Order: sequence, then structure tokens, then C-alpha cells
Amino acid sequence: MSRFERSVLAVLLPAMFAACARRSIPQSDSAYIDEHGTAHVTRVIPVPETISPAAQQWLAEPMSDAEQGVSVAENRSRAEKWQETLAKDMQSMYPTTLSKETIAGVPVRVITPPKIPANKSDRVLLNVHGGGFQADWGSIAETIPIASLTQTTVIAVLYRLSPDSTFPAAVEDTVAVYKELLKTHKPQNIALYGTSAGAILTGEVAVRLKQLGLPLPAALGIFSGTGDLSHSGDSEAMFGLEGLKGPLGIPTKPGPLEPYRGSTDPRNPAFSPQFADLKGMPPTFFLTSERDLLLSGTVNLHRAFVRAGVETQLIVFDALPHAFWNQFKLPESIEADHMIADFFDKHLGK
Repeated sequence: MSRFERSVLAVLLPAMFAACARRSIPQSDSAYIDEHGTAHVTRVIPVPETISPAAQQWLAEPMSDAEQGVSVAENRSRAEKWQETLAKDMQSMYPTTLSKETIAGVPVRVITPPKIPANKSDRVLLNVHGGGFQADWGSIAETIPIASLTQTTVIAVLYRLSPDSTFPAAVEDTVAVYKELLKTHKPQNIALYGTSAGAILTGEVAVRLKQLGLPLPAALGIFSGTGDLSHSGDSEAMFGLEGLKGPLGIPTKPGPLEPYRGSTDPRNPAFSPQFADLKGMPPTFFLTSERDLLLSGTVNLHRAFVRAGVETQLIVFDALPHAFWNQFKLPESIEADHMIADFFDKHLGK
């Protein structure tokens, strides 16, 4: 092949591949329901104009749809590095100090705002972080904004992780910390909250506290979670962790939380709070978003709380994916963090 022919191919091949790629990308909607009722759907969904320009830009960022087979060790390492960077980046907007301590033999992260007013000095927020029960992706991301906005100390429980430890290890760790806090704080001055795995754990811990006959906290925050781990919700078949981009695998059995479940019956009320007696639960704030893979789980658990007569609030943000508030500079994230802070300020200390 001559140099001229090679130069022509160098120009034509990329254009040909790009044209083939464009032809392979669906440009119209289609839907087929098979004999099992499974929907085989193609939808062309533009970035909505109902969200902020910053959120639109975030949704438009390209991402590979290839599954990433990341080991547990690598997942934990990535989470640690991301949170170290995040702790520094957040300080200009949400100044706080961070330290690590041990409460009731359980490691915790303590997040303290620079100034705590006298009328808030006896309050504490207890966080259980997200990360699929396998890594800590939230003890900083979920706590710094809330500590700063509420002017309240937040204690993040660094509970035992799977697959090294299975249910109920994380529940036991959180209950141990809560019981220790009851020695110095009234329950009406404590709130419990979490995102993703932490949202699931929040419900589990609340059910366990009720089973133990312990006084319940003043408020719960269940942010992008679920209360029924016996099966996948409808939204899990439509969205991935990044909404409509990135890997969009069909929910499978065993699911991603199987290492956490261990041998527990998935319909055990202490494991899947949706099957528990929820009467008497404290006021609870549910938060999710339209493209959240746990949208179904969150709204279904909210309905269970409503049926039990619990005072609840549910907010669903338009278009955004799972735990979007971790992108803390987005206008929607700022709004969500203020909603969380306002909810806790309203219900603590009553």
C-alpha cells in the first residue's frame, strides 16, 4: 500500500466509522411487549430544560456503557481518594472540621461546624454512609454540607462492610453508637439519616431500635434507598447509577447486595423494613430523583410509612440520577441539602 493510499484511508476510515456509529444509534422510539410482559423499549430522551444549566451539562457528559469489573479493594480505594479530595473542595462552601474517633468500640467520623449556637449544642445528627455496603462513599459527601447548614455536629458511623461482614453487622454497629449517644443526648435531639446503602440501613436501624424497645430518634432521613430487598424495583430495570448513561444492565439474581444479605431471609422485617411494623416511626424525609435506580424503592417505602400513619415528606427531583446531591455544587444539590437541613432543624429539639 502506497503512502498516498494510507493517507487517504487515515482520512476516510474515521469518517466511515463515525457514519456507521450514527446509523447504529436509534433515532426514533419503539416499544415491544413480549409474551412475559417484558418491555423491549427504545426511547430518544433529550437533556431536559427543566433543570439547571449545570445539571444539563453534567447529564450530557459522555460515559462508557461497559461494565467495569472493579474489585472490592479498588472500590474502597477509589472511594477513599474521592472523599479526601471532596473534603478539601467542600470547605469554601461548607466550612467544617473533621476527625476520627471511636464510640462504643465502633470507628466514626466526626464533622463539626465552626460555630454551634447554644440552642443547638445538645443536638447530634447520626449518618450511615452510602457505598453499596462494600465501601465508604458517603461519610464526607453526605455530612459536611448538613453539618454546616444545620450548625450541628454530625457523627458518621464507619460500620463494618461486606463481604467481610454481613447483615446485621452494620445495624449492630449503628445501634451501639446510638445507644452510647443516648447517654449524653435526649432522643428528641438526635436524627438518623443516610443515602443509598445508608438509606437502607437507616430504615433497618430504626426497625431494630423499635424491636429493642429503645427510644427512637426525633427524625429519619431516607435518601435514595429502599425498604424491600426481596426483589428489584421497576426503576432498577430502567436506570443505572448514572441514570441513563453508563452501564444499564438488567437486574439479576443474585443482586448486588447479596454479599451484605448473607443467609438472611430477604423478607425479614429487620432486613427489609417495608415488611416491618412501622407504626410510631418518627417524622421521616424521603428524597430521590426521576432517574434514580432506587426511585421505586424510595417511593414504595414512603407509601409504607404513609400507610403506617407516619409523618412523612417526599421530594422527587426532576431528571437527575442516583444520589445526585453528592455533586454538591449543582443548584439542585444545594437546594436538596437545604431541604434536608430545614427538615432536621424543624424536628430536632421538640
